[in-house]
Amino acid sequence: MSEKIVITGFGALTPLGLSASETWENALNGVSGVGPITHFDASDYLVKFACEVKGFDPKEYMPAREARRRDRFEQLAVAAAKEAVEHAGLEIERLDPGRVAVLISSAVGGLQALQDAGFTLFQQGPRRVSPFAIPMLMANGAAGLVGIEYGFKGPAFSVASACASGADGIGVAWMMLRSGMADVALAGASEATITEVGVAAFDRLGAMARREQPEGMPQPFDKNRDGLVMGEGAAVLVLERESHARRRGAQIYAELAGYAATADAFHVTAPAENGEGGARAMRLALQSAGVNPEEVGYINAHGTATPLNDAAETRAIKAAFGDLAYNIPVSSTKSMTGHMMGATGAVEAIFCTLAVHQGRIPPTINYQTPDPECDLDYVPNQAREVPVEVAISNAFGFGGHNAVLVVRRYA
Repeated sequence: MSEKIVITGFGALTPLGLSASETWENALNGVSGVGPITHFDASDYLVKFACEVKGFDPKEYMPAREARRRDRFEQLAVAAAKEAVEHAGLEIERLDPGRVAVLISSAVGGLQALQDAGFTLFQQGPRRVSPFAIPMLMANGAAGLVGIEYGFKGPAFSVASACASGADGIGVAWMMLRSGMADVALAGASEATITEVGVAAFDRLGAMARREQPEGMPQPFDKNRDGLVMGEGAAVLVLERESHARRRGAQIYAELAGYAATADAFHVTAPAENGEGGARAMRLALQSAGVNPEEVGYINAHGTATPLNDAAETRAIKAAFGDLAYNIPVSSTKSMTGHMMGATGAVEAIFCTLAVHQGRIPPTINYQTPDPECDLDYVPNQAREVPVEVAISNAFGFGGHNAVLVVRRYA
């Protein structure tokens, strides 16, 4: 039997706060992270609102010179990793650097850096492109910089599976720890796609809400849902082999008990309507954890507030759990954080950890009108205090990627 993999710390910078604890408390209180786009002038855009990380100053986490040489997604990742390391009480000098892995993923990488390089190229010529453009835009940049920051020399890379990237990266770290390749892993994701190109491109897909006022958006699982609201941010968890965590006397918040990934093989942007791929991922994740469906007390849904996703995910949950689906609280915290792309799966893994650890379930806010196609318990508008032994986190991405993590109360 493989050794348990436990969660001993976490950090996050999100539209709900500049720490994991602030983010969690605001999520429980149903605070919305939606506001006007400030990263660029969106006056000519149909999309006017996003969930930005507010008040973030990278110079509080790194020298100003370094901050200028890093894309925003890299800055956010380093800040989240610092919080996670401190929260876990990791003493860097006591760790074997070759036994620490860093898997910090990103769906897109440094989109602002890529966009800026393109503008410079066409406006000023190739010799004016920044020599830092490549390290700023490469998707593995966050993982590399965090490894350099601490001198960690174990496996270090990112996973790119669109909006499932964060969950898949955590899952790969889980497999590495179980296999004995490492004793500790910093695993999570970072994303900063609220740029001119990012917003325009997602809007052209028809995936984004285009409302004139920010109130009441987005609306996951609601009959009147009309698209996602783009978010940004970073989240990092500290995962350890149980023996390593106990040896150093770490506080253990929960067990990361299972993981599975599947593909729809259906469409590059639309989910399979019957939810078969998501359902299979949930069943396989539970199987990997040795968890029976009736033990699951909370599902953090992918819940993007697009008409296709929410209906397909509801069908997937029903297919995976049968009649039990109607008794399991399901919430979409994207109703508050917005869709942080690859980073969302990582922050939602933290939410599941805290739901299990504290027995509190965050709500789906902006839920007003039930949809016959989405008829589960979506924890509308108010958090709940109920014991949760097992929580699962769903993350589905363009390309038909499905990733599911299983978090269990540690005992």
